[in-house]
Amino acid sequence: MIDPHRYFTQELDAHQTVLNAVRETLAEPFVRMLDVWTTAIENGNKIVFFGNGGSAGDAQHLATELTIRYIRDRAPIAALALTTDSSALTAAGNDLGFDQLFARQIAALGKPGDVAVGISTSGTSPNVIAGLKEAKRVGMVVTALGGRDGGAMVALADPILIVPDQASARIQEMHITLGQMLCGALELRLGLVSE
Repeated sequence: MIDPHRYFTQELDAHQTVLNAVRETLAEPFVRMLDVWTTAIENGNKIVFFGNGGSAGDAQHLATELTIRYIRDRAPIAALALTTDSSALTAAGNDLGFDQLFARQIAALGKPGDVAVGISTSGTSPNVIAGLKEAKRVGMVVTALGGRDGGAMVALADPILIVPDQASARIQEMHITLGQMLCGALELRLGLVSE
């Protein structure tokens, strides 16, 4: 039987270990990602998020932080998640196959200079990979949030924030932490809020 106190401590210890690894390895790619996001928004482009499962939730969460607000009221930042339109998702899945779910939407909505942010804990999700390839084809800046060794996203995305861990739960925790940090830093970089 589980000891809930022991479990509580073990989970937080595991989270802290990954947090420390992220602190040691991802500062430079984080700043490069912020630079990419800033340039896109300053040039009148948008940021497009996509992923599956928990990563779909992260895509929606981060797009909302930008379009509505992160901490304080300010002007909206152009962003969208490709995971929210149930008609598009089911039509693409039914008519084109699940692997084309994001690629088809990117072909319709992506413009040169927009930023694609593919989110995958494994880096191997076929529809995320297809979406990143399509983003590159249409001239978007291809970026990603990954984990483990980055999978196939490494060859497609730059910058890429690869959380150095194997556990999906720990990777997802860091994805939303890093994503929110990027949203906050973008607001500040654009001068929409002050520290």
